[in-house]
Amino acid sequence: MHIKIEDFGVTAKGGRAHLYTIENQNGLRAVVTDYGAILKELHVPCRDGLTRDVVLGYDTLAEYEAGGFFGATVGRHANRIAGAAFTLDGVEYRLADNDGGANLHTDFKIGFHKQLWDAEPLDNGVRFSRLSPDGEAGFPGNLRISVTYILDNANALHIFYEGVSDQKTLINLTNHSFFNLAGHNAGSVLDEKLTMPCGRFLEITPGRLPTGRILPVEGTPMDFHAGKSVGADIDANDPQLHYARGYDHCFVTDAKPSELRKIALVEDSVSGLSMEVETDLPGVQFYTANFLPVQKGKGGVPYGPRCALCLETEAFPDSIHHPDFPQCVFDPGETYRAETVYRFFT
Repeated sequence: MHIKIEDFGVTAKGGRAHLYTIENQNGLRAVVTDYGAILKELHVPCRDGLTRDVVLGYDTLAEYEAGGFFGATVGRHANRIAGAAFTLDGVEYRLADNDGGANLHTDFKIGFHKQLWDAEPLDNGVRFSRLSPDGEAGFPGNLRISVTYILDNANALHIFYEGVSDQKTLINLTNHSFFNLAGHNAGSVLDEKLTMPCGRFLEITPGRLPTGRILPVEGTPMDFHAGKSVGADIDANDPQLHYARGYDHCFVTDAKPSELRKIALVEDSVSGLSMEVETDLPGVQFYTANFLPVQKGKGGVPYGPRCALCLETEAFPDSIHHPDFPQCVFDPGETYRAETVYRFFT
């Protein structure tokens, strides 16, 4: 398997960023960068003979520095924390209030997706690593963290996470890729078919924080057991959908640590492409880009609401404030490990 390394420019702080292109024997090609440990491109051979880049993104480093979460590694804590604060062992830790009184995705300016990582090319991928110092973005502990992208010859992209802190802390990473299997430039994603075996989801407040209640999907627009188009029920008269302008909900995967479980299948009739998602994490945030600002993406293509979907595997949002949820609190020296797989076929 071939890995190509290219220059990606210099950050505003003077660091030099690079692109790493990984390609398997079937022509599946992933482009990742040490800036933000970001998945920039994912070119997948399709049934009609074309190869499509199926993730949204930007062309330049400057756009990633100024932009949002396309393809990003989100950390230390993905999703929301109520009150933009949490308490461990009697000590309160304050975070950025960046979502109407809550913390979302750690920090928009200094989160993991805005940091330059160390890179180690491998035979079939790249390992990115960094030291997140004690107090960064408000979180305790010196956290040594790595994110490894591996491409196999069965057309699967594996993402491995591993980390350990010297103090008790929260660790909850995700990859925030925005997928459109008809191509990043194809527009609406509402006709793509989604199948999810997840039988429960986290009820949310109008601020899109979990209420603490875990509800069955049966009889609601959240039921994807049999498979349906993303847009089939997205505008249904349901308060949960109104709060998020569509889907932005965490579904319970019932996955167990170190045991991969198939938790989603996305199918596109235009490209003939399907994507299967596996993870060993307890939750997956299904998001239909409802709040994505209209903006210019790769190749000058306009992006906007509902032009992609996200399947962000993660710990439950705001779990630190809900003792009944699976927790993402790690003691000093305790290792955090997780894996997510995006597998493509026609």
